[in-house]
Amino acid sequence: MAAAMSVSAVVPPAAAVARARTLLCVPATARAPREMAAEVAAAAALGADLAELRLDCLAGFAPRRDLPALLAKPRTLPALVTYRPKWEGGEYEGEDEPRFEALQLAMELGAEYVDIELKVADKFIKFMSGKKPVTCKLIVSSHNYENTPSAEELGKLLAQIQATGADIVKIATTATEIVDVSRMFQILVHCQEKQVPIIGLVMNDRGFISRVLCPKFGGYLTFGSLEKGRESAPAQPTVADLINVYNIRQIGPDTKVFGIIGKPVGHSKSPILHNEAFRSVGLNAVYVPFLVDDLAKFLHTYSSPDFAGFSCTIPHKEDAVRCCDEVDPIARDIGAVNTIIRKPNGNLVGYNTDYVGAISAIEDGIRATQSTRSTTSPLAGRLFVVIGAGGAGKALAYGAKEKGARVVIANRTFARAQELGNLIGGPALTLAELENYHPEEGMILANTTAIGMHPNTNDTPLSKQALKSYAVVFDAVYTPKETRLLREAAECGATVVSGLEMFIRQAEGQFEHFTGMPAVDGKFRALATSLDNPSTMKGNDIAAAKPRL
Repeated sequence: MAAAMSVSAVVPPAAAVARARTLLCVPATARAPREMAAEVAAAAALGADLAELRLDCLAGFAPRRDLPALLAKPRTLPALVTYRPKWEGGEYEGEDEPRFEALQLAMELGAEYVDIELKVADKFIKFMSGKKPVTCKLIVSSHNYENTPSAEELGKLLAQIQATGADIVKIATTATEIVDVSRMFQILVHCQEKQVPIIGLVMNDRGFISRVLCPKFGGYLTFGSLEKGRESAPAQPTVADLINVYNIRQIGPDTKVFGIIGKPVGHSKSPILHNEAFRSVGLNAVYVPFLVDDLAKFLHTYSSPDFAGFSCTIPHKEDAVRCCDEVDPIARDIGAVNTIIRKPNGNLVGYNTDYVGAISAIEDGIRATQSTRSTTSPLAGRLFVVIGAGGAGKALAYGAKEKGARVVIANRTFARAQELGNLIGGPALTLAELENYHPEEGMILANTTAIGMHPNTNDTPLSKQALKSYAVVFDAVYTPKETRLLREAAECGATVVSGLEMFIRQAEGQFEHFTGMPAVDGKFRALATSLDNPSTMKGNDIAAAKPRL
């Protein structure tokens, strides 16, 4: 994809000034009308702007009995009425005419919005015979549960929906990779330029950013579920997270975008920490999870200065070295980058804050159990076993060697362990060999793999029997805070150091790279230590309308 043009370059100043705030809509999907009304009240209490009444979810729905109660005024929120058929991803399995009658009745009872599918839009409009109230906006929608078409095909779809006479266009697609979302952003920018109200969203985890960043690109509304587990579409965030974690009310065209690049990323607490830190210093920025398969393709697609910086986690830390235009000497020596900054000229600069965060956490953990006042690192001369030969493993191995430790690398794949061992001048082992490796007492163990991470919390990289040879055990996994590895190490009498300590310290370093400001004293620690569970966290002319990607 070509380098992207900025939003301000494609949106006329007058249109930009007149742009309305993106609305937050909560789907009400209860099985009974009274429960659905309670959901609407709960959505209002959470700060939603409107509620979508999913009539197809109601068991035994009787329009003339149930709609007057659901739409009775005064209402706590404006209503978007949807009666989605099975063939468009809903639950209604009957004929069109009874469904049309229910939607028309909803209009007559004062519904502010009614959604109808493109496939039957002309038929529905003909059925209405011009009886649509002027106070009701008709949303004509298209849902693609397979993929996201090309920009040209999306443009044709947009024109087709507009031709029906829709008041608001809705296009929902599915991401097969995160770069698909860029095409939806492109459509949103085009519609903003033409002053066409549009709801443009991309479903599933790889499309999550479309739901958070739509205010930046001019989306009419975004959906947020009432609570986790009650989503009406794949990877739909909660309305509480949109407001409180992502600060969506403050996102606009000039908002800078930061985020964590990884696979997986759903477990990460980084969005909670960084967004709160941005808010505390008044920075117009948002931090989102990027579920990325191909790092180079992602960085090339989202290449404008507005995508200003990234945290980089498993499995992309080593690839990030090759993707950056410049790499800090320490990060280059380590062979892994966990922080990427985009300079104003577009160049990407890579840093590594993992090694300082992890090594200082282990040193402080040891010092807390010792009375020594020595200025020498407590790692000096110790046998330091690193499990894992990826980006985090490289950072720990480098940092431990710098502190004078004797480093050993253990990895499931011996060739990878041997490669890193050769780089740092230490022996290599397989995980199977590590089970019987105890050349001396008082060793230090550092797990840098994802073994034991939520949801696989019963997994551990090393048996409890083998842990008896270690005096200190560190686990880079921080969800959960106490992993099985740490719990069993503590039962064996070892000093244990949580990955949460590394996470806090490396995040503080990243914040300083992102903002040029020192990390707010105690802010990251206070937030991180309060979160012991995994975060909930995620036509042809259109091709020329490029958003800030």
